[in-house]
Amino acid sequence: MPQVAKGLEGVVAGTTALSLVDGRGGRLIYCGYDINDLARNSTFEEVCYLLWYGRLPNRSELAALTDELAGMRALPPVLLKVLQDLPGTAHPLEVLRTIISPMLSYDRNPGDGSRDANLRRAKHLTALTSTIVAAAHRIRRGKQPVTPRADLNHAANFLFMLHGTEPDPLSRKAQDAYYVMLAEHGYNASTFTARVIASTLSDMYSAICGAVGALKGPLHGGAAQWTMEMLLAIGSLDKVDSYIRELFRQGKKVPGFGHRIYKVEDPRARILRVLSQQVAEKTGGVIWNEMSQRVDGLVAQLRGTKEIYPNVDFYSASMLYNLGIPTDLMTSVFACSRVAGWTAHVIEQQSDNRLIRPESAYTGPTDLAYIPLSER
Repeated sequence: MPQVAKGLEGVVAGTTALSLVDGRGGRLIYCGYDINDLARNSTFEEVCYLLWYGRLPNRSELAALTDELAGMRALPPVLLKVLQDLPGTAHPLEVLRTIISPMLSYDRNPGDGSRDANLRRAKHLTALTSTIVAAAHRIRRGKQPVTPRADLNHAANFLFMLHGTEPDPLSRKAQDAYYVMLAEHGYNASTFTARVIASTLSDMYSAICGAVGALKGPLHGGAAQWTMEMLLAIGSLDKVDSYIRELFRQGKKVPGFGHRIYKVEDPRARILRVLSQQVAEKTGGVIWNEMSQRVDGLVAQLRGTKEIYPNVDFYSASMLYNLGIPTDLMTSVFACSRVAGWTAHVIEQQSDNRLIRPESAYTGPTDLAYIPLSER
């Protein structure tokens, strides 16, 4: 029996120049740039350019990409009609996956698999994903979708389309930083799904549909939702200790803690801890940030020698909630950012492609005798 790595843990399945996830050092690097520098100084549009072209843009290149993305934000009427016809009970990620699925049919040259064509599709998908998520949310609430604005950057425009009002500077900054920090993260489950599909030389839209499907699973991408639902269930600061201690007593996981790769604190969590507090003070939702900090401190006391630290979703939960994003929409907002990384990985995979086809270790019988149907 060959050695099996369940979940491919520890297996190096390929190479990438897009990001370095240093689980022991607690670092995240995009194309050579530390996430701390990018989150504090860059914009989501800059990071998109970095991931798609491998370098940071100059002023004119950034302006051109910003205009290009803004020009692609409007949802085509035929896809809006599909969106309006879906049941209001559908999960937001199911809606997103459904709307992305037919997009190749409306592509101006669906048979073109060149890098230039896929760059155009990457921009189209990134521009439209936020529009789809915002429009779907408003429709299920019985409201009309808000027309996107070309004069707002990508993150600010998403909040505008979601709420119908222009966000304040701090909200814009927080949403933009969130998009920057969630844009890329190595061979995670959804990204690897996209690369597997891309390796068959399938189209960009199919690969991104697969990534969205992988993101819907509760073991990947949904921790912000479960974290906020935990905080809502606890309800008040004085009940945090008993709730968390009971989780530990039962041997259950605390939502928003632990990571498959990071054995120290997720570097994005450190940035989000500060942003979450700033947004809480601005919006009046201080209770959620105070509860988050109390949970964080208590877990640090109780974890002992276990490598359990806040991940990116822990402090993003209260921050997103205070930005007016409901719990069941949080993973879809994750997708609005990660689509930049997904599409970059599809392009990278197909630039030097080999079909991803691992072997398996068979564990069943090998010598059964066939019994005719009449004798069974």
